Amino acid sequence: MLTEVMRSDFPDMWQYDDIAALTEPAAYEEVAAILAVLEHSVDVTEVETPPTSIEFARLVAKHGVPISVLLRSYRVCHAGMLHLLREEAAGLSGDSALLNATAAALTEMSFQYVDRTSEQSVAAYQKERDRRLQQRLIMIGEAGMRIGTTLDTTRTAQELADLGTSRFADAVTVDLLDSVLLEDGTLPATDPSALRRIARVSVVAGYPVSAVEVGQAHTYPEGSDPSRALATGQPSRHTITTSDIPSWLAPSSDHRRALQSAGVHSALLVPLCARGSTLGLAQFLRHLNAEPFDDDDLLLAHEIASRAAVSIDNARRYTHERSTALTLQRSLLPQHVPAQPAVETASRYLPCGSRAGVGGDWYDVIPLSGARVALVVGDVVGRGLNAAATMGRLRTAVRTLADIDLMPDELLTHLDDVVIRLQREEAGGTDEISATCLYAVYDPVSGLCSLASAGHVPPAVASPPALDSDGPVSRAVDFPAVPIGPPLGLGGLPFETVQFALPAGSLLALYTDGLIESRARDVDTALALLRDVLARAPASLEDICDRLLSTLLPARPFDDVALLVARTRALDTDRVATLDLPSDPAVVSAARAYTSERLADWGLDEMAFTTELMVSELVTNAIRYGKEPIRLRLILQSTLVCEVSDTSSTAPHLRRARAFDEGGRGLLLVAQLAERWGARHSREGKVIWAEQGLPEIAGLDADGLMSVS
Repeated sequence: MLTEVMRSDFPDMWQYDDIAALTEPAAYEEVAAILAVLEHSVDVTEVETPPTSIEFARLVAKHGVPISVLLRSYRVCHAGMLHLLREEAAGLSGDSALLNATAAALTEMSFQYVDRTSEQSVAAYQKERDRRLQQRLIMIGEAGMRIGTTLDTTRTAQELADLGTSRFADAVTVDLLDSVLLEDGTLPATDPSALRRIARVSVVAGYPVSAVEVGQAHTYPEGSDPSRALATGQPSRHTITTSDIPSWLAPSSDHRRALQSAGVHSALLVPLCARGSTLGLAQFLRHLNAEPFDDDDLLLAHEIASRAAVSIDNARRYTHERSTALTLQRSLLPQHVPAQPAVETASRYLPCGSRAGVGGDWYDVIPLSGARVALVVGDVVGRGLNAAATMGRLRTAVRTLADIDLMPDELLTHLDDVVIRLQREEAGGTDEISATCLYAVYDPVSGLCSLASAGHVPPAVASPPALDSDGPVSRAVDFPAVPIGPPLGLGGLPFETVQFALPAGSLLALYTDGLIESRARDVDTALALLRDVLARAPASLEDICDRLLSTLLPARPFDDVALLVARTRALDTDRVATLDLPSDPAVVSAARAYTSERLADWGLDEMAFTTELMVSELVTNAIRYGKEPIRLRLILQSTLVCEVSDTSSTAPHLRRARAFDEGGRGLLLVAQLAERWGARHSREGKVIWAEQGLPEIAGLDADGLMSVS
């Protein structure tokens, strides 16, 4: 009778085989306990709940059945037993007074018994629930520590599978949609709903978890349980029998037989969802653990899968942003070094290997007038797209300012103003823009290098190799005493230009601080290593760059690195002609004659008329508006450059003369005859220059350079 009551009134409990199997033995022990109380007049307050009933309460707690259902089952069962006892008593006597007294005594004893045994059963129920809750909290805590340790989707999926099989499931598989893996370089399948197996773990070696191998793309049949889970984003629990293994779990007969032999009996399908998007699906299977998954297990699996999904999405977003920032940064860096005669260069840009993201390091090589060249290296503080975009804006600003031919300290002052203006234009809440920059100008005619630093580390300078040495070729390496000004963006503080000689064949290494700063060593040690590499530098600049990176950097550098190595050249003195002129209009003809002679010596007679005309206009302009001393300089390289310098700081400007104006046509004429022209200022005055292309003359070496390997 009690079994019939349990089956009809408590179907939620009866669905669990272990509870159903224990119902009848528990009922027998309860009846026996009550009869013992009646027969031996035992004090009800000292009665212990039968062990089977305690186990029954533990199983109810284990399967997540509410405690109210357990208490109600006790009340119903004890009411049924009380009814049976009263019927039995009625058959033994017809005395109504005795029967009433017996009924009252049985009722009182029954309630005392129910109170006593229910209290102990509730304690057992709560202990089991606490134990399961503690296990769940422990596993959730482990998920927080073990899942998402890196910004790598594959590693995160593997961590989820490892945790799932540590104390929860016997086998775990993790699939991700191919669209999620696009940023990882995995080729997508043609089906947009296709998944790729990322992780597969079993507690038993060789267990046939799935027919799909790791790295293989696959799809689930439309309308199948996994397909519905992916479409709805809802987890589900499934009971599997050996006679009814679903096709999505065993797509082939061989795999079906393997699963039947292994005894798989329970499965959880948990979609990996984060920020409103479904990223993939995790499967949890049991075959060794005889207990099937219950609703609490489903909630637990959903919790740890959600944590993994967020970590996978973070990794996906980080990979995408880092790839975008790296692509942007590489596109903003110089792709090809422009042809120029002053230096031979090689460069490297290496993004950091940490999760911090791409930084704002950059370098540049900018040809200037008079065969000079500007070498630039800089570093924007910060990471990600914003740093890369800011780097591009600053590099453009440096190129624009370089066209004005400013001194290095003046250029950095203007660049400082640019950064301050960018700070004001940035929206509130963004990080303040700050950057460092080193700007150097090398003149192959004078052999002088002028540079200034805005918070940037000084360069390394290596002298030309000792060619007459009997031993291995070596160089003297030094770090010039460069006054390091404030970083860009502070404003109001000065920068200072220093000059030093760089003979032909010298090496100049410009770099960002990521090359020398490391958690494993101090800066002095890194500078010593840099010095050793440059002292024994090979002939190839590319090899020098590779050797510097391999010697100074770990496998995964903590910061971005920009490196620019230049070998200086010098113009042949026969290709530079200089003439000092007094401030007298009569010397214009002498300047024209001098120009004609030099062009004849260089085999450029056909350029004489045009060049004499430009020289005449430039010298006349310097005599009329400038101050002594006045100097004419002709430079033959890949182009022919005419320069006229004076000590006046008055800047010339191009204007169009009217019909009856006596002046104003000189610079307009120069601009028409020259391919490029311009002015540059120095502390001594200014230089007006004009550049012409060379004709194709057989046997003419246009560069006219001397270099030392």
